[in-house]
Amino acid sequence: MQHKPITILIVDDHPMVVEGLKTLLSDNPAVAVRTHFTNGNDTLEFLEKEIVDVILLDVNLPDISGVEMVKLILDKRATIKILGLSTYSEPSIINQMIKNGVKGYLLKNATSDELVSAISKVHNGEFYFGSEIQKILADSVAQESKDVPKLTRRETHVLRLIADGKTTNTIAEELFISPLTVETHRRNLMQKLEVSNAASLIKFAIEKKFI
Repeated sequence: MQHKPITILIVDDHPMVVEGLKTLLSDNPAVAVRTHFTNGNDTLEFLEKEIVDVILLDVNLPDISGVEMVKLILDKRATIKILGLSTYSEPSIINQMIKNGVKGYLLKNATSDELVSAISKVHNGEFYFGSEIQKILADSVAQESKDVPKLTRRETHVLRLIADGKTTNTIAEELFISPLTVETHRRNLMQKLEVSNAASLIKFAIEKKFI
């Protein structure tokens, strides 16, 4: 029994890219390009009435960013799978796309075989990230880890209590240590995290997921 082809919607504002993708996918019976749009608003209007299996979504659109589009699409059609397909390779953009709900991300230099494989996997509910994207994300994590100073267990505990707005005396009572020791921990934390006040200390701690 022959399976129905995976229906595809291409969202990209470069006509040459759209035509290239349609040509790449035209010879494969497993997929069928339903239509394409060059902006976010037309895409959302189409999705009010129609549905496809997988959307190939660029990051750079003229009206709504691809990052924001992911959320808007999934709010309308939660079952659609979105595969980011872009020239953008910045880890922050890729991570935001993932956070907003894409199932995969490829650079536009991907081969037709890899593209079809990615479409098939995300359609089946799996994640797919090209080898270049995996390396970019791994390097980003490694760099972040290098940038974050190591805190002792006690320093992390004190940091959490500071973030909760607790005073030096309250922290001392909770941890059964002297207020002087708490102040020493506070100074050490500020030095390690290179900040000058408690507000900056808390902001840094939240950004780096210490708390």
